[in-house]
Amino acid sequence: MKRKQFNPLEIDSFDVEEYPLPRHSHTYYELVYIFKGCGSHHLNHLVMPYKAGDLFLISPDDEHYFDIKKQTKFAFIKFNDSFFESNKHLAPDTLMTASPIDIMRNPMLKEMKLCFDEPCKTILRKTVENIIDYDKICDVTTSPIMFFQVLSLFGLIREASAKLNVRIDNGVPSQEDLISYIHQNIYRPEMIRIKTIASHFNISPTYFSAYFKRNFEMSYRNYINNYRLALIEKRIESGQNTIKQIAYEFGFTDESHLSHYFKNKKSKTLGSYKVRSKNLTQSLDAELTNVP
Repeated sequence: MKRKQFNPLEIDSFDVEEYPLPRHSHTYYELVYIFKGCGSHHLNHLVMPYKAGDLFLISPDDEHYFDIKKQTKFAFIKFNDSFFESNKHLAPDTLMTASPIDIMRNPMLKEMKLCFDEPCKTILRKTVENIIDYDKICDVTTSPIMFFQVLSLFGLIREASAKLNVRIDNGVPSQEDLISYIHQNIYRPEMIRIKTIASHFNISPTYFSAYFKRNFEMSYRNYINNYRLALIEKRIESGQNTIKQIAYEFGFTDESHLSHYFKNKKSKTLGSYKVRSKNLTQSLDAELTNVP
């Protein structure tokens, strides 16, 4: 059973003795706050006790339900990717390395329960109350106030995660570290394979690809190809290297391998590009010679 939601953000709250849903998953993300009561939360293969003040993070990959022992009041803050995407212009730069979606999908935050100390515990409760109250009088999907209220919950999650020594950034590198690694290893193809670079920064290959595209607005493969081709073109234009030397420098098996790669990416042969570069150089030299 997979529950669906089409609105960017929905708020729900109810007080029950028996949980009304069987084990289920969602097409959306869900923050579940416990106002009162106790019982067990069944999340994937885990069973964790819950009590008043607890907060649980549910992503579309998860299945869960609650086994209520004492009448419980729940609050549900449900959102999809578009809620944060449409408000990206309001979000602080710190979300670049760990967005709310990244946090919601963090597997470590499913393995242990977040613990909130004072004053965070009180702030958490009041923030959830504010969200519920505001939902009664306003269209929450378009409200910047509501966006910042929801965002503040992730600030509290960050702080609780730090106390548990959980890295909510999934170990992703900074943009500067990532580009530095690529530029240092561009001549070693085996070092810039997605599997290798993801392992170097201790993240999954799938997550790495999505992170790179989100932050650089192009795929990792396209970035590598563009950068490598730019360097190869500079080598050709300088006239200081043979095709064989360039092929060896960039880790190609031979000249034929480099020629095939270049033609495939640039839709022109290495020979024609080399002739063009030579003609341009000669033309420039002639112009400089004639300068009075």
